[in-house]
Amino acid sequence: MGVFEKLSQRRARMQKKRILEKKKLSAHDEKKILSRKLTWHYVLLGLLFFVTTFYLLLTSLQPVQYQLRAGQIAPENIISPRMIIDTHTTDNLRREAAEEINSVYRTDSAVFNEVKNDIEKFFEKLYQVKEEKETLREQLNQMEDNHLGIAEVHLQVFLQVSEERLNSVENYLYEIIAQRMNSGIKVAELQEEKSEIRDFFNSLTELDEPLKESAIAVINATIRPNQFMDVESTEQLREEAREAVTPVVIRRGDILAEQGERISVDTFVIMKELGLIESEFRPDARLYSGISSVILLIMAIMTGYIWLFHPEYFYKTKRILLLVIIMLLVLISAKPIGILTIYLIPIATGAMLLTLLLEARLALIANAVLSILIAIMAGNDLMILVMGLTGGTVAVLSMINTKQRGKIFFSGLMVGISNVIIITSFGLIGNHQTLHVLQDAGMGLFNGILCAILAIGTLPFWEYSFSILTSVKLIELSNPSHPLLKQLLMEAPGTYHHSIVVGNLAEAAVNEIGGDGLLVRVGAFYHDIGKVKRPYFFKENQFTSENPHDKLAPSLSALIITGHVKDGIEIGEKNKLPDEILAFIKEHHGTTLAAYFYHKAQSECEDPKTIDEMMYRYPGPIPQTRETAILMLADSAEAAVRSLESPNRDKIEQVIKKIIQSKLEDGQLEDSQLTLTELKDIRQVFAQMLAGIMHERIKYPEMDIKELKGRK
Repeated sequence: MGVFEKLSQRRARMQKKRILEKKKLSAHDEKKILSRKLTWHYVLLGLLFFVTTFYLLLTSLQPVQYQLRAGQIAPENIISPRMIIDTHTTDNLRREAAEEINSVYRTDSAVFNEVKNDIEKFFEKLYQVKEEKETLREQLNQMEDNHLGIAEVHLQVFLQVSEERLNSVENYLYEIIAQRMNSGIKVAELQEEKSEIRDFFNSLTELDEPLKESAIAVINATIRPNQFMDVESTEQLREEAREAVTPVVIRRGDILAEQGERISVDTFVIMKELGLIESEFRPDARLYSGISSVILLIMAIMTGYIWLFHPEYFYKTKRILLLVIIMLLVLISAKPIGILTIYLIPIATGAMLLTLLLEARLALIANAVLSILIAIMAGNDLMILVMGLTGGTVAVLSMINTKQRGKIFFSGLMVGISNVIIITSFGLIGNHQTLHVLQDAGMGLFNGILCAILAIGTLPFWEYSFSILTSVKLIELSNPSHPLLKQLLMEAPGTYHHSIVVGNLAEAAVNEIGGDGLLVRVGAFYHDIGKVKRPYFFKENQFTSENPHDKLAPSLSALIITGHVKDGIEIGEKNKLPDEILAFIKEHHGTTLAAYFYHKAQSECEDPKTIDEMMYRYPGPIPQTRETAILMLADSAEAAVRSLESPNRDKIEQVIKKIIQSKLEDGQLEDSQLTLTELKDIRQVFAQMLAGIMHERIKYPEMDIKELKGRK
């Protein structure tokens, strides 16, 4: 046994050992370990997004603080960072409103009756004493203890006056008491009422002065307030007046103190409440909780979307990391750019990159999130929200199926036009000055171009750093001037031609069943790149009748043939080919058997059972996607049909059917997710295209050169 045979067997034993070691870990354990690892990754990514976004929103919404005191001069226009109620002014207005409410009084009718009874009792006793024929002194002695406490001088006047005139005075008293007390007399108005009654009696001509003074004395002794304040009703009306006062609101953006203005005590109190005074800073729990709620809600929505529509991303940490980094970079850039002008914030850049690098629907969701967050950072600006949503949507729609970088610039131009329309519309609605609207619209147009420049400029970085294969990158890889393809053409022309044919076959089949045709075509171009290491050991590159395998042992030939997969991976990794393209190199043969050399080894061996089949199989793995599986079928079909003599449609169909059946029986398509219906469609596409490629050519008769020249 030669050295190469020993190496081959050793390689086979090591491969078997690796397979056994992998099987020791159950699928459940592997999944558990992977899940635990990914959980920590996503916890860290979530913290990164939350903390960064929280800081950006907080620094944008938290007010600038000043080292000021009441009475100092405002160094600049001090603006209210949020809405607040001016409690001091509101309280003053409510107090004034309550003071304007007159007290509610109620009249006590019993007081009038008491006063009237007092007068009646006085005059009854007076009439009684007067009827007694006694001396004046005796009459005065009897009236001295009168309940009204009328002085003797006035009693003497009443006792000496005629009964007729006394009746007249009594009637006047009843009339005045009734008139005055029916309209109500307040405590504060009692003296005023007495004065007015005095004036009334003084105006009477039919009474002499002593009688007037005596009547006034009776009035002063009896009349009293009969109207008292209703405290409960009054307070209720005043409370209603206070509640009717609209609170004085200082809105976001209102100027609290203009530059150069002296700060009043009231303004200073408001500034303290708003957290604008540095020494009076207090953590704003409401602001913190509001920001946290918005960020957590956004994270929940995005996580739910990815979980429902792209669950495979949870096993691709790089994809989620890419999403988070692009979104954070757009948010971070919004901070300094927004200081200059909000119209230059490149929101659509995120939508463009995510459409190219990940997926269009996810880009729409991310763009909506970015628009909302940046609008909040800009002070809940409605226009930047609408501009971000519209521009990002236009960017995504115009970027779908982009295969050339020039189309990215076109997409940026469309975003710019969208921005111009939005800015102009808001300007017309708000009746803004025409010059300002035109300036802002120009900024919006430049914004779209800036977004395209940023997307084009950074796209290679994202593709390389995160191993992302975009349509643009695929177009570049398919260019015949690519160094690897040029090397393949120069060193292994037969393989190059074979790869082109296989690429066209596979692309047509993938397009038929609804896959990524461009990806499989580019994968086909590179799938046999490993053959450039030993090109003449492969049939398509042998242009003479000499075959180097005739001089080698079957095991060594199998090692060389199957080794082109390993060589291709090494060359691909060295030249930075994306993982998706490397998958075509790894999987295009799966674990199929190099049957020719295996059977040759058996025929040359005395005991065929001693030949280890694993030594003659490709390293694998078997195809994991529909695209790599179709490439495997196209590769085998093209090689088999090319070896046919006088191929026709029936022969080609039979060969293709046999190849597909053999791959199924060998288990090569188990992980590819191809259905039997799709395999039938693939077979028909292969047969149609290969029949066109391998059609029988017309044999022209040989002609004499001289004869041809003569015909000229």
